[in-house]
Amino acid sequence: MPDSTSASARFGFVNFAETWNGRLAMLGFTIGLATELLTGQGILGQIGLG
Repeated sequence: MPDSTSASARFGFVNFAETWNGRLAMLGFTIGLATELLTGQGILGQIGLG
């Protein structure tokens, strides 16, 4: 079994990719929440859909 950090195993449903996907999702959620708190508008309201 290849190491999950090798070049061929960085894409698809592997532990390396799923870890980074989770980290970036948490970062996006935090930024979205902070933006909503600072502006007083929801995400959809900010982009004109709400």
